[in-house]
Order: sequence, then structure tokens, then C-alpha cells
Amino acid sequence: MARTVGVGIQSFEKIITGNCFYIDKTNLIKEWWENKDDVTLITRPRRFGKTLNMNMLERFFSIQYAGQGSLFEGLSIWKEEKYRTMQGTYPVISLSFASIKASSFQEAKKELYYLIEKLYNQFDFLLEGECLKEKEKKYYRNISVDMDPYAACSSLGTLSEYLYRYYKKPVIILLDEYDTPLQEAWVHGYWKEMVDCFRGLLNGAFKTNPHLERAVLTGITRIGKESIFSDLNNLEVVTATSEKYETDFGFTGEEVWEALEEYGLTEKGQMVKEWYDGFTFGGRQDIYNPWSILNLCDKKRFDLYWANTSSNSLVDKLIKRGNRDIKMEMENLLKGGSLQTRIDEQIVYDQLDGRTDAVWSLLLASGYLKVKRYHMDGPWGRAVYELALTNQEVRFMFGQMIDGWFKDSLPEYNDFVKAMLAGDTEAMNVYMNKVALATVSHFDSGTKPSKESEPERFYHGLVLGLMVDLADRYVVTSNRESGFGRYDVMMEPRKEGDYAIILEFKVCDPRAETTLEDTAAEALAQIERKKYGMHLEARGIAPERIRKYGFGFQGKRVSIRSA
Repeated sequence: MARTVGVGIQSFEKIITGNCFYIDKTNLIKEWWENKDDVTLITRPRRFGKTLNMNMLERFFSIQYAGQGSLFEGLSIWKEEKYRTMQGTYPVISLSFASIKASSFQEAKKELYYLIEKLYNQFDFLLEGECLKEKEKKYYRNISVDMDPYAACSSLGTLSEYLYRYYKKPVIILLDEYDTPLQEAWVHGYWKEMVDCFRGLLNGAFKTNPHLERAVLTGITRIGKESIFSDLNNLEVVTATSEKYETDFGFTGEEVWEALEEYGLTEKGQMVKEWYDGFTFGGRQDIYNPWSILNLCDKKRFDLYWANTSSNSLVDKLIKRGNRDIKMEMENLLKGGSLQTRIDEQIVYDQLDGRTDAVWSLLLASGYLKVKRYHMDGPWGRAVYELALTNQEVRFMFGQMIDGWFKDSLPEYNDFVKAMLAGDTEAMNVYMNKVALATVSHFDSGTKPSKESEPERFYHGLVLGLMVDLADRYVVTSNRESGFGRYDVMMEPRKEGDYAIILEFKVCDPRAETTLEDTAAEALAQIERKKYGMHLEARGIAPERIRKYGFGFQGKRVSIRSA
């Protein structure tokens, strides 16, 4: 009989005692301990078992759970006597920053301080007896949401000292989802304040802490060292390209197949691979998304389980407000293509607005892209990676995200598409101006939107929208030779009876055109002058079955001419 699938359970004890479906990942305990690294940072995409594994580590090592070795009976770690004797023998400080998702620094700081206060409350027994001096007890009682920044920065290091004094053993610190508050800080515009707050806290816990045995941090990204880890020279960083712990997070192909057998889904094996495979850690290229696999086994149907589990606001912002190159690469990726780029696994958030490789690096770390292959390039031997969308689930997620870009003007956007397919230029002008007025500024990433960059970002976003919305009727391709102020699109019908469509975009140049209508006319003339229709005619589409539209952009105003 198949075990119960406990979707969303992050308690190791609850999974084991409830006889829920579980793939043995206890080898992580042995691997981590024998690596002997002082402080280990492991980055993996969200919903890849980080929290469950951290809870497992706590249950294994913490003195608070001494005598609970029965939880590990039958699992790989319990096969060795050495590790049986280690269960429940260390003081452990365990906390998670997953819940710190505030829209302002003051609120984020309050949530952080509250977590530290709750942590201290777990060890109130330290206030009893003579372990702490009166001055130290006063400091202990002052740990609260209202504490001063110095007390907060020293809190984890100080608690380590107190626990060491009580148990006569150094502490293990487990910090889960360390980067969640920092990602939220970047999205909401208080990055610098949060970085300053974190730098002192992490330094006190992991660098200047003589009472630390070892520590593990988990997160989605490796924040740039100069941001928060500048003082940590004892940090071992394990990213998606590292071979350490490559099978400890996520499910391998063999593990997925066993799960499919248990739940009677083996006949869907190929489809499962297309939807949920594709993640690469170290040298393993057969890592599946565990959240999606668990939900598939539970519900017996395919869906966007992982992609829709939490906000994709950061990814949305990066793509929507990205420059022309980013959007053009997204076109290629959505069609099943790949891109070649250098990768910097130290994510520098301050550079996300200006560097395309920083964007691809973050998308790789977050699990939205996979490494197909890489090679060393140039005289300095820099690694160049070939990246593609991870799997079908991710592809569908991006499609939904792009659809959402026009939600503020959805009726007008839909009416524009209908008018374009019907050849109604007058209606196209009415609806596109409404869409542009509502949407154009959302595509600009700068603090001071540029009249030149706004329409460029917008119409590249529009092309992505057309690709997604009309994928069943048209093959949408763009001219990759285009630069600023010019961008043509071809829409080749998949079925007989539909018109082919050519779109030409042009930003108004006051030096060359008197009116916006002149700009649209010039865009239309360019279609004829450069004979863009010949490509479609060569594929057997009659000239009279080709509709041609010239778009002129000026700020949030649009003019459209047709032939």
C-alpha cells in the first residue's frame, strides 16, 4: 500500500512518525559532518527540501531531542555506530528567515527582531541558576522587538556563549532561508538598510563567534560577498554548480521512478520528465523538482505546482523591466532555444538593473534556467554557460507571468489583439493607446523613466505577449538585427485561412519626422522598402494574405498605419 503523501510537511518527526512518503536524505548528515567546514552556505531553488533537511539536522544533533534516535532507525545514517552516538549531543540554534517579507525596512527589522526574541524565549532556562551573571540576565531580558541595533547584531553570538557555558559544548547554528529578507528588500527598495543590518548579525554569529562548532545556512542565492559576507573568510559556499551535496536536495531520476512505481504512475514517466526534470546540481543532470513530484503523486495530474507556490515578483520585475537584450533572449528561450553567457554565482543585487549576466545568474540560481553545457573561453579561461528554460512547468509559468503584464489593461489589450487579427487599424489605434497609457511605465526599471527607453521596453514586452497569447495560431518571430528605434515582427499562421502579419515599430525622431503619424508611416514604408514580405511569400503565402502595420511610438502615445 502506498504511503500517504504529506504535501507541505516540513517537520522531519511528523513525516517519519506519520509514515508519510519520504526519500532518505540522511546521508546529508554524514557528508556535512565529514566535510568539516566551519560555515556552509548551500543554495538551492525554493521548495527543494532545504527546510526539511535543516529540521532533520536539528533533530539529529540537538540536545533538546536527545534520545529520539528511533526517528532515524532504518535510514542510512543509522547504519553506522559512530553517528548513532552523536544523536542529541550538541546545543543547536535553529531559526528561519522565510517569514520576513516586509515592504519597508522598519517592518522587516521588527519581524527580524521578533524572531530573535522568540529564539531567546526557547532558552529561558538559562535565566535560572548561576549560569548567567545579573548583568547578562538583564541583557537577555532586553532582547525584544524594541532592542537597539547593537544588541541585535550581537544576539546570536551572545546566545552561543550562554549555551556553551551551560552545556560545556560549542553550538551548531542552522539558519534557513537567510536571503529571503534581502530579496524582499531589493524588490521593495530598502536594500542598503537591510544589508547593513544583516552584515553585523551574520558577522557576530559566524565570524567572531569562538563558541561555534559549525553552521549551515541555506537560501536560494549566494549574495555577493562584498554585500554581507565580506568579513567571513571561513565560509564554504555550495551552489548549483558545486559537486558537494548534489543529490541531497531534490529527487534523482532513480528516486522519482521509485515514487512513480509506488503511486502507479510509471506509464507517465516521459511526461513527468518533460514537466519536472531538468535541474542540474554539480555533475547530476537528472534532478527533479520534489514539490511538483509530491503533488503529482498526491493528485495524479500535471499542473504548475512549483512555479505557482509563491510570488515570482523578483523574476517578474527582472524580465518585465529588463532591457531589449533580456527580452529578446526570453523570446528565444520560450521557443525552446538557449543562450550563452558568463555566470557569476555571487549575486550582486545592485547590478541586476544594469548587467544581463547578473539577471541570468539569478534565474539559474532560482531554478528557472538549467545548464546544458559549459566551456572555458578566451585567454583568461572564463567559463561560458549554455542555459535553457528548465522544463515545461517553468515555460508555462513564464507564459502566465507575461500574460499578467497587461492585466491593468486586459480588456483593451484583448481588443487590440482582436482588431489586429481582423485588420481594423482604427480600432487598433484606439485600444493600443489605452494599453500604452496604462502599461508603458511598468516596463521601465529606472528611477527616472526615460521617454526613449519606455516604449522600447514596452514593445519588446508586447512581442512576448503576442508570442504567448497567439502561440496556438501563429509562429511569432522577431528581427534580431534590430537596434534602438526599430524592431519588426513576423507572425506566420499555423492554419490556412489566417492572415500573415508583419509589425514594424519605430520610436519618433523629431529630427526626421514632423508628427507621430509620420513615424508610423515611415515604419510602414520600411516594411515595403526592405521587402520583409518576401520571407513569407517564399513560404507560399500570397501577398494579399499578408497584413502590414507600422507603429510609431512617442512616450505613451502610439500611432498605427496599415497597408
